[in-house]
Amino acid sequence: MMGGLDGARRLMERDVIKPKDVSATLLRFWQYFRKRWFALLIVAVLMVVVTWAQVVSPRLIGQAVDCYLFQENPFAAMAPPSAEGQSAQQTSTCWYDSTDFGSLSEDEAQSARISGLGGLVGALLLLFIVGSMLRGLMFFVMNWAGQTALRQIRVDVFRHINRLSLGYYAENEAGNIMSRFTNDSETIQQALGFALLNVLSGILLIVWVVVEMLQTNVPYALLSLAVLPFMLLATSYFSSQARRAFRRSRQEMGSVNANLQESIAGVREVQAFNREDENIEEFRRTNAANRDANVRAAAFTSALNPVLEGLGYVALAIVVVVGGLSLLRNEPLFGTTVISIGTVIAFLGYVQNFNQPIQQIAVLWTNIQSAVAGGERIFNLLDVEPDVVDKPGARVMPPIEGKVEFIGAEAEYKVGEPVLKGVNLTAQKGETVAIVGPTGAGKTTIINLIPRFYDVSGGAVQIDGIDVRDVTSASLRQQIGIVLQDTFLFSDTVMNNIRYGRLDATDEEVIAAAKLVAADQFIERLPQGFNTVLGERGSGLSQGQRQLIAIARVALMSPRILILDEATSSVDTRTERLIQKAFEQLLEGRTSFVIAHRLSTIRNADQVLYLKDGQIIERGTHNELLAKQGAYYDLYMSQFRRQDETASATNGASAPALTPAPQPSGD
Repeated sequence: MMGGLDGARRLMERDVIKPKDVSATLLRFWQYFRKRWFALLIVAVLMVVVTWAQVVSPRLIGQAVDCYLFQENPFAAMAPPSAEGQSAQQTSTCWYDSTDFGSLSEDEAQSARISGLGGLVGALLLLFIVGSMLRGLMFFVMNWAGQTALRQIRVDVFRHINRLSLGYYAENEAGNIMSRFTNDSETIQQALGFALLNVLSGILLIVWVVVEMLQTNVPYALLSLAVLPFMLLATSYFSSQARRAFRRSRQEMGSVNANLQESIAGVREVQAFNREDENIEEFRRTNAANRDANVRAAAFTSALNPVLEGLGYVALAIVVVVGGLSLLRNEPLFGTTVISIGTVIAFLGYVQNFNQPIQQIAVLWTNIQSAVAGGERIFNLLDVEPDVVDKPGARVMPPIEGKVEFIGAEAEYKVGEPVLKGVNLTAQKGETVAIVGPTGAGKTTIINLIPRFYDVSGGAVQIDGIDVRDVTSASLRQQIGIVLQDTFLFSDTVMNNIRYGRLDATDEEVIAAAKLVAADQFIERLPQGFNTVLGERGSGLSQGQRQLIAIARVALMSPRILILDEATSSVDTRTERLIQKAFEQLLEGRTSFVIAHRLSTIRNADQVLYLKDGQIIERGTHNELLAKQGAYYDLYMSQFRRQDETASATNGASAPALTPAPQPSGD
């Protein structure tokens, strides 16, 4: 458990110290959004219309006051006379109705005012209703665009993790990768629709309101916007801190997922070694780190809103105090005309429209920052280049005949630490090559080079004289069948698990493959036979039964090259004999590479290779190597001989005869 968590922390630390480029991440998001340009165009048009409705509303309210309620400053009589001995006059622009009320009788003027005011109120109501409807439509279209973009991101991530080389999974925890795919994409989903649109529309509204205020009264507007720099500074500081905290939260969540995934996958080992308390304590520590990161993010998010709200009240106070003093004194503001009551009321609306999106942006921007942090992690994953890629112009592998050659093959998982050192071997068409040796000798590395799960660091691996690096990986691997020691079955029917080897196979072909390896006997005893749905990783079946299904899967492929990595290591003697009988038919005419610790799987091999420290130190048939009395002989005497004697005792006279092992000399 500790090793997996350490790996997750190392990945987390790499994410923390790697420089972040927000603009580059947003540009990557745009690459997905631009394919939905028509939806974005609709959103842009609706955003302009909705923002215009929000901006024009305070102006209409101001016109209603100045043009129909107070055409003159009601406080003018209270103000002292100006230097010229006359009161200053306010000016108002009544663009909605140009009626000259002074030319009408009192009743006519009152009727005209009521009519004009009613029309203006109706226009305001229409703006509110239409604006609300268009806002709802705008959010729907934006949400659709965001969800379709997120769907493509998820598809790209899933496609990419299926392309990554095995070396990447050896260094990175599955739980951390899953965290990027689930938690980070969920954070992006929350931001791409509602939050992103509110931020964009808020920015447009702020700019438009500022322009409108400046056009109405420049000095008054500048005084009203005096708090803007402080708002921007507060937003910048708190948002940057929140972004760092959200990034840490995402990374700590990856550690939590890695811990959880390992605990579930290794629950048997946890209970067998009585490690429940230690695992719970480790999970408590990682979960606490995630909590602390979220609390820190929430602290900055919570602090920002009241700061901006307080600054917003200051802006409202400036509007009221400055405008009120101008009205009460009936004096122009910095040489301009006297501010009208309608202008003060309009500016109150402008400032509210100005403050509200700033506060909203500040809060939602933290969500955007969290999405950017999640996007960085996802794009970092997408930027990981597979170690094994098809070279430009790689051709399709022609039908394989079966000759496999290793020419001075060298391999290393870490630079400077060779695993294979100049391996040379030739397997002719139809030959069976058995590979034995101590743990860490390089047996698995050899078989991983054939389907090109890893590339050689020196030399070459050729099939039918073609370097495996010169052909596409897909066309190469579809002609190679692999049965691994750790069998993986999917949560699907037995039929589909076998059909996984060849998706276009008919039910009859699947059943025939199962019969070939004698898997049909236990499959037919299952509740629904071949249509029985297996549990996760084939739970409910014995290890031997899972192995038989995996072998049937390969048999269905009918590959030209077979790779068997401990293919019979987890089955009983009876099942092993059934598999060996099936292998006699399956291996016929096919080139096979077998890694095994059981004598029965290698005694009839055309070649037996003994590996030690990444080199082939002995090669030959089983009997030839016994006669040499070298490393293979020692392995036989310490391990295989007991298996041979057990098999002979079990089978009696029917046991296959072996060439007696030479006895060591007396000296």
